[in-house]
Formats: sequence, C-alpha cells, structure tokens
Amino acid sequence: MAARRFATKALDWVAFAERVPPNQRGMFNALKTRSDAIGGKLAGLPETPVKIDWAFYQGAVARAGMVAEFEQKFSVLQIPEPVDTQTALIDTQEAEANKNALAYAEESKARIAAYEAELAKFQNMIPFDQMTIDDLNDTFPETKLDKVKYPYWPHKPIADL
Repeated sequence: MAARRFATKALDWVAFAERVPPNQRGMFNALKTRSDAIGGKLAGLPETPVKIDWAFYQGAVARAGMVAEFEQKFSVLQIPEPVDTQTALIDTQEAEANKNALAYAEESKARIAAYEAELAKFQNMIPFDQMTIDDLNDTFPETKLDKVKYPYWPHKPIADL
C-alpha cells in the first residue's frame, strides 16, 4: 500500500532539473538523492504491517496481564493518515496559470501582428531626409498641428503675455 501511494506521487525529475538554476544545482542533487533514498525505503516496506505474535510474548514475558494490556491497547490504536488538502488547490492554480498563459500568448500574437504592421509601415515610408512636412503629417498624423486647439502655435497668445 505504501509503495502504491508513493508511485502515484512520482516526480518528473527531468522537467524539474530543467527549471533549476545553475547556482542551485547542488541543492537539487541533494534533494533528489534524499528523495530517492526515502522512496527506496518506502518501496521496501511490505504492503501490510507484520502481524504481532501475541502468544509468543505471553510465554516470554513474566509479568501476567502486561501482554494482554498491550494487545488491547494496540488493537484500539488508530494512526491517522494525513488528508491531502492541497492537491485540489494546486490543480486549480495550475489550471488558472495555464489559462493565463494561453491568454498571454494570444495577446502576444496580437501585439506581434500590430508590431509587424508598424514595422512594415516604417520599411515602406519615405526616408526622413527626403520627406516634406506634408509627407511627415501623412505618415505620422500625431505630428500635424491642431489649429483649433493651438491657433497661435508656436507663439503664445498676446492675452497670455
């Protein structure tokens, strides 16, 4: 049972190693070695615990009633197994991270298309040293003066002096 539980929680060490920075490689190797040692010990354990031979101990222990008392207490003993409360939360976070990554990739594709269109505009425009003011205003509309908003540009109105 222990070996089966351990097998369901196996790590992908190759994928994990790809994400470890070079300055933390020693710590990663120590973690993997320790994990492999614990996994080996856990895999070596039997599926069910070994049964206690209470009759042998009743014959070997001189004090009467001690083995019966231990047997009664041992039969009542229940060791709780920890409940996994984090896997569902981690799976939810992973799904959300995947969704965010896909959305970011789609947004990036849209930005790339806009940047490529802008790059094509720059590649196809007249060189700056050959442009007239009208060519500049046609290529970059934001450079055109707004006579309604700034009627006296570049001078200030006389009332403001």
